[in-house]
Amino acid sequence: MSKRPPPDPVAVLRGHRASVMDVCFHPSKSILFSGAADGELRIWDAVQHRTISSALVHSAAHGIIGLAASPSIGDDKVISQGKDGTVKYWDIGDGGLSRNPLVSITTNCYHFCKLSLVNKITVGPWETGVSENYQDAESGEATVQGNQMESFRTLEDTEEVKGRKCIAISGEQSSVVELWDVASAEKILQLPHLSSGSLDPPTKARGMCMALQAFLSPESQGYLNVLTGYEDGSMAWWDARNPGVPLTSVKFHAEPVLSLCIDGSCSGGISGAADEKLVIFTLDCQLGSAMVKKEITLERPGIAGATIRPDGKIAAIAGWDHRVRVYNYRKGNALAILKYHHATCNAVSFSANSKLLASSSEDSTVAMWELYPPQTVT
Repeated sequence: MSKRPPPDPVAVLRGHRASVMDVCFHPSKSILFSGAADGELRIWDAVQHRTISSALVHSAAHGIIGLAASPSIGDDKVISQGKDGTVKYWDIGDGGLSRNPLVSITTNCYHFCKLSLVNKITVGPWETGVSENYQDAESGEATVQGNQMESFRTLEDTEEVKGRKCIAISGEQSSVVELWDVASAEKILQLPHLSSGSLDPPTKARGMCMALQAFLSPESQGYLNVLTGYEDGSMAWWDARNPGVPLTSVKFHAEPVLSLCIDGSCSGGISGAADEKLVIFTLDCQLGSAMVKKEITLERPGIAGATIRPDGKIAAIAGWDHRVRVYNYRKGNALAILKYHHATCNAVSFSANSKLLASSSEDSTVAMWELYPPQTVT
C-alpha cells in the first residue's frame, strides 16, 4: 500500500523581507505573531491569512530572535526579544501593536537563546471524549491514540511568582539564566545564584545556555522551575527555591542543545540539538530526575525549534534541512514530514486549540498547517 503524501500548507503568509526567526499564536484569538531578522513584528489574522499590522520593533542590524504570548503576561500582550539585548512588552488591545512598548528591558544579553514564559499545568477541552487516528509516516498504518488525557489543575502562584509576569532568559553571563518580571523590568533571580565574590558561575564549563523552558511542576508549590540546555549538549533542571545548584543534570546530546519544550502536564518534554537526535524525555518531579523515554535518530542533523501540541498528543520540530517533522509525542513514532520551506526552518508553534501548526523559515515565509485536528464531542 502506498503511503499517503504529506499535506500541503493550508496557507503561506508572505510579507516579511528577512528570515522569520520566531512565530507564536495568540493564547485565545485567531491571531498569529511572527518576528524577523530585520526587526519586523507582524500580526496576522490566522483565519483570513492577512496582515493586521506590522512594525519595526527592534533594530534592523540585530533583529528579533524570540516572541512569546500567554495568559500569564496578559491576554492582549506580546513580548518581543531582540538580539540588541532588549526585551519589549507590547499591548495589542486595539488589534494592532501599540506605538510604544509598555515596558522595554535592557538585559545586556546578546545571545541566540530565545526567552521563555512560564509553562503552567493546564486543563484543556480535550480531557474527555477525544479520539484521534494518526497515520504513521513510515509504515502508512493507522494508529489509534487513547481517548482521555489525565486531568491537571493549574497551580496557584505562591509569593515567589504571585503578581509577577515572569520570563526566563539567557543572562549577561552566557551560562547563567536570569528571571525577570517583565511588567516592572526587575531582575528577580539568577540560576545558578552567584555568591558574593564569585567570579565564574559553576555552569561556565557547560558553555552558553542555548535553550530554556520555565515551568511550574506538580511538586513545586508554585515556585518556578527552569530546564536549561547548554553548548556542551547537557541539560540542567533548576528549582527557584534552591538556585545554587540544579535538581539534576543530564547529557542527552553530543552537540549544543538548541530547542526545549515541556508538555502541558509538566511531566516530560522534547529536546533537539545540533546533532542528529531528537529526545523525548520524562521528568519525575518527586525525584527531581530526567530520563530518556525515546531517542529518535534523524536523517540530517540540526533542530532549530520544537513544540508540543497543547493536548499533549503531537510534537513538531523545525529542521535545518528545511523540513518540519511531526511525531506522536506519546509513542515517538513519525507521523509526517512537511515539505514546503526552501531554507532552514527556525520555529514551529501550535495554536491554543490544537488545530493549527505554524512554521517559520529563513526563506521569509510562514506556513500554516492542519494536522490531525482534535475531534470534539458534539
